[in-house]
Amino acid sequence: MNPDIKGIISDMDGVILDTEKLYVRFWCEAALFYGYPMETHHALSIRSMARPFAIAKLKGFFGENFDYCKVHDKRIELMDKFISENGIESKPGAAEFLGFLKQNGYRVALATATAPERTKKYLSALGLYDYFDEIVCASMVAKGKPEPDIYLYAAEKLGLAPENCIALEDSFNGIKSASSAGCKTVMVPDLDRPNAEAIPLLYGVADNLIDVKRFL
Repeated sequence: MNPDIKGIISDMDGVILDTEKLYVRFWCEAALFYGYPMETHHALSIRSMARPFAIAKLKGFFGENFDYCKVHDKRIELMDKFISENGIESKPGAAEFLGFLKQNGYRVALATATAPERTKKYLSALGLYDYFDEIVCASMVAKGKPEPDIYLYAAEKLGLAPENCIALEDSFNGIKSASSAGCKTVMVPDLDRPNAEAIPLLYGVADNLIDVKRFL
């Protein structure tokens, strides 16, 4: 094991929880409900992105009159209904990996764009909430992903320097955030594969959460 690695800071959606596919689906459905022709690539472009940046991005696609709040609220309504009827799933190996981190003395934080109450609800439903020493949501920092604030604050909450933390991310917005903060960023691909833009920012790419162990 690398003695310089003392903490893990992980994204939630797409890394710990298998929810990114739901966000993409219901962003598109909510937008179409209000007449905006949102497609998968539009929804993918705002993955893990903080609200101010997502608003600007979507207005760039659909015009200045795009009603982000209305579409966002509809997306939450549709997604909550789906989850209440079908449940929520973790990514393969999530509980095993988080248990391994705790057993081996790593400090563990979550850095997510998801709201605090929904974060707790989702993680608690799967018995994963107590694995995290600290949970940091975008609402707790001045600027969310892709800016570095959320990773800087998570490292601070852990009492560690960013360079002593591995960050786990699945999206380019998250990778940019973690890398800019100075974390050793490992991509755990979900809906995206590492590309020419992401690769220079990465410490490595893991096949899945269990495979992350080889970077510790």
